[in-house]
Amino acid sequence: MTSAEDLDTKKPATTTVAPPTVNGGTFHVGRVTAWAVLGVVLVASLFPVYWSLRTSLTNNRSLFEQPSNPLPPDPTTFNFERVLNIGEITRAEIEAAGANDAKFSIVRAVANSVIVATTITIFQVFFCAMAAYAFARLRFRGREAMFTVYLSALMIPPIFALIPNFLFVRDLQLRLGLFTIDLSWLPFQNDNGGYVNTYIGLMLPFLFMTPFAVFFLRQFFIGISREVEEAAVLDGAGHLRRFFQVILPMSIAPLATLALITYITAWNEFLWPFTVGKDEEIRVVTVALNDFKNQTPGLVRPDWSGLMTATFVAGAPIIALFAVLGRKVVDSIGFSGIK
Repeated sequence: MTSAEDLDTKKPATTTVAPPTVNGGTFHVGRVTAWAVLGVVLVASLFPVYWSLRTSLTNNRSLFEQPSNPLPPDPTTFNFERVLNIGEITRAEIEAAGANDAKFSIVRAVANSVIVATTITIFQVFFCAMAAYAFARLRFRGREAMFTVYLSALMIPPIFALIPNFLFVRDLQLRLGLFTIDLSWLPFQNDNGGYVNTYIGLMLPFLFMTPFAVFFLRQFFIGISREVEEAAVLDGAGHLRRFFQVILPMSIAPLATLALITYITAWNEFLWPFTVGKDEEIRVVTVALNDFKNQTPGLVRPDWSGLMTATFVAGAPIIALFAVLGRKVVDSIGFSGIK
């Protein structure tokens, strides 16, 4: 016989419902939903690249005859041969393709962009890292106030600095209050003695530091354990040695992230190169694409096939750079969340 107390103390049997399975594996609705959303975002991100390639492999006449065809109608490499200066392009071929007969090559413009963006990235990442280390690790009076004032530059639109920067590059004079420092003795000037239409003029306003880059690296440097630096101090390391041998090796991921962001920003810059770098010998890819778009002799509409081809070629270095440094960016984001 079972007593009443036994009945009261007995626990009801529980039944565990196993999650649904597919082919023997556990089926998670959240995971499937996440992968579906990721797939949609991936397709949306890559579709413009595909459409650019599809347009590049089509001549202008076929492009407007079959605008909604997902595949290139009458695929041809004519546009790539034209913008890369491969072989001889005859007038008959240009007219048959309905293309722009303006002489155009994207190769020199891409080379100029590589030179300008690479130089800006190297200088800016190095100097921003030094400034960020000073704001994060050095102790001096007014450090926080100085950093706040420096960050306030983020609120100033870049267009406000366009004319002052242009006058500075044209005359290369640094004015500090009532004093003027003449820098015209620097090399690589143009024929008029200034730095308009020179590589120096293209790069000078962006070579050193930007508020965002300093803020980005400062936040990472603050998160680095001070015990590591204290061990270096016990070994007799000064600030420079600690910066180069301790801090920088531990900051490869954020430095790679900043380098990627800086490189893409410099590559996409248009207004400043358009202002000071119009000569064909030094014009960058953004200015070259704009000039090509505006040159449409004999055409009612722009040469979209040629323009898309040039754009696709111009974007290839950025895609390759992201493929190389993309993992570092992911590591930087993941590491920044660890406290």
